[in-house]
Amino acid sequence: MENEKYYPVSQQAVTVDDRFWTPRQETNRKKTIPAVHGWLGKTGRIDAWDWKPGKESKPHIFWDSDIAKWIESASYSISKVPDRRLEERIDRIVDIMSARQCPDGYLNSYFINVEPDRKFTNLRDMHELYCAGHLIESAVAYFQATGKRKFLDMVSKYADHISRVFGHGKGKKPGYCGHPEIELALIRLYEATGEKRYLDLSKYFISERGRRPFYFTKEYLPPNTLTMTAGETDYSYCQSHKPVGEQMEAVGHAVRACYLYSGMAALCFHAPDSDLFSACKSIFKDIVRKKMYITGGIGAFPEKEAFSYEYDLPNENAFAETCANISLFFFAHRMSLLDCSSMYAEVMERVLYNGILPGVSLDGMSFFYSNPLSAFPHPGDVRHEHMGTQRKKWFGCSCCPPNVSRLLASLGSYVYQRNNDGIKVNLYVSGRAQIEVSGTMVAISQESNYPWHGIISFKVDPSESKYFKLLLRIPEWSRRYSVKVNRKNCPHVVEKGYAVIRREWNSGDRVEIEFEIKPFIVEANPQVRQDCGKVAVQMGPIVYCAEECDNGRNLADVSINASRPQFKVMRNSGPAGASVIFANASRRTGSGWNGRLYRRYLPAFKKIRLKLVPCFLWGNRKMGAMTVWMNKG
Repeated sequence: MENEKYYPVSQQAVTVDDRFWTPRQETNRKKTIPAVHGWLGKTGRIDAWDWKPGKESKPHIFWDSDIAKWIESASYSISKVPDRRLEERIDRIVDIMSARQCPDGYLNSYFINVEPDRKFTNLRDMHELYCAGHLIESAVAYFQATGKRKFLDMVSKYADHISRVFGHGKGKKPGYCGHPEIELALIRLYEATGEKRYLDLSKYFISERGRRPFYFTKEYLPPNTLTMTAGETDYSYCQSHKPVGEQMEAVGHAVRACYLYSGMAALCFHAPDSDLFSACKSIFKDIVRKKMYITGGIGAFPEKEAFSYEYDLPNENAFAETCANISLFFFAHRMSLLDCSSMYAEVMERVLYNGILPGVSLDGMSFFYSNPLSAFPHPGDVRHEHMGTQRKKWFGCSCCPPNVSRLLASLGSYVYQRNNDGIKVNLYVSGRAQIEVSGTMVAISQESNYPWHGIISFKVDPSESKYFKLLLRIPEWSRRYSVKVNRKNCPHVVEKGYAVIRREWNSGDRVEIEFEIKPFIVEANPQVRQDCGKVAVQMGPIVYCAEECDNGRNLADVSINASRPQFKVMRNSGPAGASVIFANASRRTGSGWNGRLYRRYLPAFKKIRLKLVPCFLWGNRKMGAMTVWMNKG
């Protein structure tokens, strides 16, 4: 595992200058980040720190996490585009929190103001350590963006308090959080400060999880006043049903799961553990081979926002929460640092374009909580607020808006990875980076019109001639590719899905890799019963869908000619410059029914040209039906 390790290239070292992503980052900076801040104020989340009994907007147990994710997204933004007013807004919130932090370091608006005598008494349900984790991550991001230590010192003091409360020593609680998140956050705090006690605390929370006797059961025993109802002892929901090293499949609440798995993988990076690493690999394969939507979405079971059983992937009732999809991105990223296999970056790319990006509208002002693969708006749709067929400005539980914002703002940190032997390119995102390879600084720039075109050009400028390897990911959807260095075909080897170029690099060297990007038909494993007899269309990394506003009603009655689709690609003809695809299809004529609900089969079809748009764009025009999977004609 040590020989496979790669290190992330920081947000500060990468500048995104990309025709696809830069406009989205600008929208995030100019529209989404201010909008989310406005909603944090309107809904009482910021004032919750000064709440007193009798006032309106009683704090909620996880409001702190919403604020923290906003601070994190704003921090990433100002690290690339300084903004004095935005920085002042962060400082104001930090000052408010600082004034309310307890002398022992405790920091949580709900328990400080609402139930001060109940701190850490219900770890399963009350999200205290989850909120602590997000506060820690936001403080690390703000420190790295500005160099200001106040917030970082506050969360370090809080983490030290947590380490005094939890563990196996005398008077300590042998507990862990019902909603994982702090595990990864503590490792980020360790990475930022170098203080090993934070790594040790993360290791404790991870290794203690799921051990018998179950801590959550002990919480509900006398003299405690909590009550446990039937069915609440299935701890797989919060991934504490067995020790993590024995967990081999993804179960339970999808966000909690992949936050935990991300922490497990991050721990393996700093404290190698073969059993834990094997568990991470097994869980990851279980997700991508049996429980992941074609969009990269996860969490098929709406009632519990959870993984369902193997190959159960309903489309119209898919939950695929934006936060869950983001957590899978984090898990894949952390695994890609440990194992030089392209399958992790493949998942990062798939979920980024198709499972995360739909979570925010083109104008950056409204959001999807769930991400179904088929939508049918109708007056009788009484599903809860998180499963609507239109994006919303805000939610009562509004974890997703600031979460998608922080990912878009930090995109540059996921493009490259490096070690002493070379540079690995995971995502094709134009821009510039400064990357150190074995003591030599390498300036690398990337330029393309990806994902619409498959030619990606790199300029490699080491500060001195240097021998190292450059790894370029070969996407699994690409049927053919070519690699050139300085306009000549380049000898290379393919290792674990990467084209590996080993050579002495000189300033001004240019690399070009070209992929064939054209539409193709996708089918699902026959064990996915919901997609049997259906196909989808993909072009490059982008999954496409059909919308009612382009193709009329009754999309479920459309059959695409899978054997002879005769695709026609219209470049830059869709919203935001997207490529639109037309394909041969057919649908029933709709005549001769005379009000009947059923009739003897009559093969009466008409040919149509089906218009398909990237699924991340759906719902940005007129409200109407949408589908990713279509009947195979």
